[in-house]
Amino acid sequence: MGGVIITLDENEAGKRFIELGMKEFAEKMDPYKQVGLNGQLEEGKISEEEYRREVSKKIGREVTFEELQHCWLGYMEIPERNLVTLRNLKKQGYRVILLSNTNPYVSAWVDSEAFSADGHPIGDYFDAMYRSYEAKYMKPDENFFRYVLSQEKIMPEECLFIDDGPRNCCAASELGLFTYCPQNGEDWCDKIYEHLK
Repeated sequence: MGGVIITLDENEAGKRFIELGMKEFAEKMDPYKQVGLNGQLEEGKISEEEYRREVSKKIGREVTFEELQHCWLGYMEIPERNLVTLRNLKKQGYRVILLSNTNPYVSAWVDSEAFSADGHPIGDYFDAMYRSYEAKYMKPDENFFRYVLSQEKIMPEECLFIDDGPRNCCAASELGLFTYCPQNGEDWCDKIYEHLK
C-alpha cells in the first residue's frame, strides 16, 4: 500500500509525531518496517487501544485515536492514476491483492469513503487484503508471504509482487514470486504491464 498505491511522506509523519511530543517516534519512522512500539502495533502484538495508552503514558497526557491517526496520515498522498490502474487490472481479469505492513489508524482511514476523491474505500480496488497487524506478520518475514499464498491457494510463480522496499522484494523473490520494485511515488502504471507479460 505505502510507497506503491500511496506516496509516503516520511517527513510530514515525523513532523506530526514531534508536534504531538513524540520526537523519538519521528527519529525511528521507517517506511518499510516499523520498530519499537510502532512495530508492535503494526505486527499486531498490541492493540490500537494499548498503543494509545502507551503513547499517552510517554507524553504525560491522554491522546485520542484522532490525534494518533493524524500523525500516521502524515504519510499519505494518493495519485489518482494508481487507483485507475488497480480498477483496470481487475477489469482485465487479474486478481489484485493487497499485502501491507500497516496499522489500525491507517486502516480506519483507507477503509472509509475519505480514502479516494470519489468516495470509495480501499477495498473497492482489491479482491483481497492482508494487513500485518491482522495477519500477525510483517514484511519481509517469509511467513507473511506463505500465509497469503496459502489463503489464496496460489503458487508463487503465478504472482507478481510489487513493493517499493528492496528487502521485501528480495524476500518475495526468494520464495519464487516475480517482483517489481518501483521507488516510492514512482509512476508504475504503464511499466506494470511489462512485468505482467
